[in-house]
Amino acid sequence: MPRIHSVEHRMRLFDHRIPSLYAGKHQIGVEQTLDATGASLPDHEQRFDVRELRFTIVDTDVHACYPLPGASGTYSQILPHITLDTPALPWLRRLPGTDKSVPWMALLVFRENELPDDPQALGIVDVQTVRQLLDRALPGQPPHIAPEYVFDDEWETACTTVHVPGPLFTALAPGSAEMAALAHVREGGPPDATHTRGEEEPEPHPDDLNAVVVANRFPAVDGSMHVVHLVSLDGFERYLDGATAPPAEGLRMVSLWSWTFESVYDTGVGFGDLAHNLATGPDSQPDLLLRRRLPDSSQANAAQDEMRARLNAGAAAVPHWLESGERSFGFYRGPLTAERAQPLPAPADGRSRLESAGEGLIYLEQYGVFDAGYAAAFSLGRQLCLADEAFRTALMEFRHAARSAVRRMAAHGTAAGRAATAQDLRGRQARAAFDQLLTEGGGGRFRQTLRSTGAAPAARRTAGPGLRTAQAAMGTVALRSTFADVNARAVLRDALGDELEPVAAWLARLPLLEMIPFTHLVPDPAMLPAESLRFAYTDPGWVRAVVDGALSVGVGHALDADLNALAADVTAPPPCAVLMRSDLVPHWPKTILTAFAGDDVIVPVHRTVYGHDVLMLLYPEVIDTFTLAEPPQGLHFGFSDIGTVELREISGPNVGAPLGEFPEDPADDRFARFLRPGGHDVLNVAGPGDALLPALGTAHEGAELSSAQFALQMIKAPQFQEFTRP
Repeated sequence: MPRIHSVEHRMRLFDHRIPSLYAGKHQIGVEQTLDATGASLPDHEQRFDVRELRFTIVDTDVHACYPLPGASGTYSQILPHITLDTPALPWLRRLPGTDKSVPWMALLVFRENELPDDPQALGIVDVQTVRQLLDRALPGQPPHIAPEYVFDDEWETACTTVHVPGPLFTALAPGSAEMAALAHVREGGPPDATHTRGEEEPEPHPDDLNAVVVANRFPAVDGSMHVVHLVSLDGFERYLDGATAPPAEGLRMVSLWSWTFESVYDTGVGFGDLAHNLATGPDSQPDLLLRRRLPDSSQANAAQDEMRARLNAGAAAVPHWLESGERSFGFYRGPLTAERAQPLPAPADGRSRLESAGEGLIYLEQYGVFDAGYAAAFSLGRQLCLADEAFRTALMEFRHAARSAVRRMAAHGTAAGRAATAQDLRGRQARAAFDQLLTEGGGGRFRQTLRSTGAAPAARRTAGPGLRTAQAAMGTVALRSTFADVNARAVLRDALGDELEPVAAWLARLPLLEMIPFTHLVPDPAMLPAESLRFAYTDPGWVRAVVDGALSVGVGHALDADLNALAADVTAPPPCAVLMRSDLVPHWPKTILTAFAGDDVIVPVHRTVYGHDVLMLLYPEVIDTFTLAEPPQGLHFGFSDIGTVELREISGPNVGAPLGEFPEDPADDRFARFLRPGGHDVLNVAGPGDALLPALGTAHEGAELSSAQFALQMIKAPQFQEFTRP
């Protein structure tokens, strides 16, 4: 079996990017001693500054934010994050008393009615100079930065600040160890065409590196506006880890970057829930074929077995009014079947097409009921034709041109003694002769012909009664005999190309089930209930009956019925269909749908959405596997619809390989157990109590996870569901 190939992109995560020298004021001291004499030279001190941004960052430093600024969606399962183009930016400063892996910035998520100056979470901020900030011009404790550590040209620099109440800061701010875990460096370069597993890892290119800072708070489940601030903790390190409580007046914090988004109400039903429900449904083993299946019964009689067999094949029991006025019930089956449809037998008189709806009725004599599927298809074809004025007109024009062409063909054969060509039927030979008459001899021949008009030409016009008599004598039988010749049909089809094209184009839509009402495709709603996926075959005979019905409009005599064969030669419908009725259709329109026959990917030839939540896909061959994958929306962090994360290998040649869901036991209350108490939906990464980072370390056999390894576990992977044809 051929294998499916895919391009692999290398993505690596690194813990941090520590600079050789931190930003700030530095001093180098030099002491020199002569070994031989023990004498020393005068000491020398050199002061220098490492300048980096402190109260602002430049716009070009921000690569991306998630959720997108101004976006609205269901975000209660993700942790907002910001991606920075300068990979070392979060570590350019070191907070006194903290490890070098701790960044000087953090991402804080605020909801409505939390920030006193921005109660609607619209991103309202205060702009002031650094001097005004440190001089406490606005309420709130400013950062504890000694004036001697502020450069002269920084005092009048404008900065953006927000006022954060002390208790709110205590509830939301990550601890120093958590700050280290929530920041990492990501490499996102082009596909790695040369590096393979087992080889020594190449050094990353600086242009391919980005710093990522992740928040520790989930957006609200019940929906509201949110504002995210990338705040500087420079000067606030004393309030980390609970060592010192923030003052009652709150903190006046520098906001380096901010954006807003809206998290809509989370029903608790996401992509994973919906996709999983399609595969399970109310029963543990759902029937994935398009039918209303009845269970087998040992007490059933022959009539019940027949009904069960038809329903299991995809038919529906429907009321049936007979032409006599009697009411009964019958069976109806559309073009989509749960089992392969049997080829229709050819009519006894040799015709290959239906000419009336009654010919499509199948009478089950033993049970006294009809199967009206093909008859309904024929009637539908007539209705579709009568409802489409443009097609109806094109059909009549084609039929009129076809009759004339058959008469010319028969007449040409009688007069010329040879078979007519498409050029003969188009009248092009006569036009070519007339053009030659106009141009020969500079038009002299045409002038001579005009002068010769009179009695002689008139006599010649009346000298051929035999030909007109022969043409008039040609009846329907002779014309049908002419049309019956296979070569004659080919010539006619070529000659009538312009008239046939719009008719053939309209009919070609029918094998793709276009224009077919949904109730004709799925006659019983129970065959495709809400949140379900079904496989089906297509029935070429049913489509042929619709085509016959459409072409039956305007048929005046047997020749018209014969001429329908020129247009009725449509292709067979694609043999396989997949139907899905789900909220996935409107709410996840970019879901990745992939079908397989063995290991081969099969691309659909047609896709149609009915209403707002039903999707139908037609495939050029019968598939055996169908998959749904959540549309990728970039890389984010969070947990799945069922409250778990994907545990992944953290080292070795298979780093990143999935190891299963974490936590495994649903009784653990899944991810809710790792939230800080207090109702703010703040993730307890490494704080007191049941913290996530040590729990993940235990799942990895006691390993101590770094920030890159922690990020690897928290990546919210697109969810996937596979379906196999029964």
